[in-house]
Amino acid sequence: MSSLDKAEIQKIAWLARLAIDEGDMAGYSRDLSNILKLVEQMNSIDTTTVDPLAHPLELNARMRPDQVTESNQREKFQACAPAIKDGLYLVPKVID
Repeated sequence: MSSLDKAEIQKIAWLARLAIDEGDMAGYSRDLSNILKLVEQMNSIDTTTVDPLAHPLELNARMRPDQVTESNQREKFQACAPAIKDGLYLVPKVID
């Protein structure tokens, strides 16, 4: 892959809604070209025998018994609410 030219950098900047100074074009061209070369290298690696992972570390979820550990404090929490009815918080209607 060849380096990105000024027109390509300007188009990428326009698509990303970025303003790039003329003096910074060479740096952006170099950096973006290096990123694309790295992606090209990574795409060339054969990964057909690699299983996809949800997480890079093999962690097991710590299991715990499903037990209630908190007491019911509904009345305490609703005591400061501006409006409640039948144990539910009442809020202003926002959609007609």
